[in-house]
Order: sequence, then structure tokens, then C-alpha cells
Amino acid sequence: METLGYYNGEIGLLDELRIPMNDRACWFGDGVYEAAVSANYRIFALEEHMNRFFNSAALLYIAPGITKIQLAELLNTLAHKVDSPTQFVYWQMTRGTAPRTHAFPEYTTPNLWVMIKPLILQDIYQKIRLITVEDTRFLHCNIKTLNLLPNVLASEKAKQAGCTEAVFHRGNRVTEGSHTNVHILKEGILHTAPRDNLILPGIARAHIITHCGKLGIPVDETPFTLEEMFGADEIMISSSSTFCMSASHIDGHQVGGKAPELLRRLQDALLEEFHCFTHTGAGHIGEQCA
Repeated sequence: METLGYYNGEIGLLDELRIPMNDRACWFGDGVYEAAVSANYRIFALEEHMNRFFNSAALLYIAPGITKIQLAELLNTLAHKVDSPTQFVYWQMTRGTAPRTHAFPEYTTPNLWVMIKPLILQDIYQKIRLITVEDTRFLHCNIKTLNLLPNVLASEKAKQAGCTEAVFHRGNRVTEGSHTNVHILKEGILHTAPRDNLILPGIARAHIITHCGKLGIPVDETPFTLEEMFGADEIMISSSSTFCMSASHIDGHQVGGKAPELLRRLQDALLEEFHCFTHTGAGHIGEQCA
């Protein structure tokens, strides 16, 4: 199978599945989602994605009706049905199917969606261009909700500018990217936004912080400004599918390039961990990469 779609137990080609109009995703974006990368049919950092997924569901008062272990087993089974050694694995859960009304319906069963398609891994050492965009999103950015219209608009603006990503800021404070976390290196220290309600706690972000500890790189989890970002030694974005990429330009201005050795050590460590998980059999819930 080239692409896979799954909806409440029904499996088919992604373009052939049909979803009820009364699924609350259609009316309100009323649900949560996760996305991960699979290589050699092993989903990277699956346990961490599960933890964030169930946490997001709890924050929206959605009772999944399935355990983390059961969902992980389902995703691993579905991944084996797609004929590609590297895959984009996406799943979401909505509150359920009910006639349109803003308040939660009294009796619904959550709907589970899965989408798996082939993925070409990006070259994380390639330099990218960014733009900045005022952050006009709501105040629950820590929940991986389906309501992503501001992110979509910012991402399209970056695309039209010939850039890879848009960096959000609220006033002078840098928050995150439209689909990434943003970090800077300055004088040997990694600066990254705190885990408050203004950013999504990224899985890749957590792995970067862990590797900083192993490499002896100090980490500062306090807000940083636009001026600090433009003056940083290196500017990086991270996500589950891009790992850690660095910028050469923001808003047309040349940036970074002042700590290439330190940046490369971080990137190498992240890639080494990914290859370990996806080539040695580790990567399922409860397993660790040696």
C-alpha cells in the first residue's frame, strides 16, 4: 500500500476513505493530534508522542477509550502495511460524531484517525531561510489541537517568501515556529523558550535538551527576544521530522554561522540517536536506545 488511511477500524487508501460530516473535527477542529517519523517500520520516540497525545486529550476533556499500549500496537501494525522504509505517521482523535452544537455532546465515542505516507527525510545539515510573523494564536499553544489556521497562514507566508519556516513572536518575545520549536546558541549556551502555554512542548526539543546535557552544553529555558535571536551565534528549528536545522537568513538578513562545530555536534547526536532507534529494534514503548 502506498498510503494508508484509518478511521475507527476501517483501513483503505488515504484518498478513498470518507469521514462523516458530523465528526466534530469538521465543525470545530475539536480534537488533538500527533505526528512522528518511522524508519525501517519503527516509529521514533513513540512513547514520548503517546504521552503528549494523551496529555493533550486530557486537557480537552477527551477520554480516548484506548490505552497507550493499544494505540502504539495499532500504529506499528498499520506502519507495516505501507510500502516505504521511511514514513510520516500521523494520528488524531476527535471528540466524536454528533449534530453540530458548540457544547460537548453528552454521549459520544471518540473517533480515531490515522494517516501514513512515504517520507523523504530532510538533510538536517542544509541551511534554511526563515521569516518572522506576529503570533496571533490563542493561549493554549501547549495543546496539540487541530485548530491550526494561524499556523497554516504563517507557513504559507513563509513558502511565498521562499523560506522554510515562520518564527512566531508575541511583541518582542520569540515563541516558536508555525510547526517547529525555535532555539538559539549564544556563547556556548542553548537558549529555548520555556514550557509554558505559549509553545508546544516539542519531542525534538526535549531530545535536544537531553543531548545538551550529555555534551556539556548549558541550557537556558527562559524567553529570548527578537534582537537576541538575530544576534545569536546559531538559530535552529526542531521538529519530529526535521530534527534540528539551522538558519542562514531571517527576513532576508544573514544570521548565524558563528558556532558551526557546536551545532554539528548537536545535529550528529540527534541523527545518531534516530538511527540507533530505527536500526536496532528499539523504539517501541518502554524500550531505550543504548
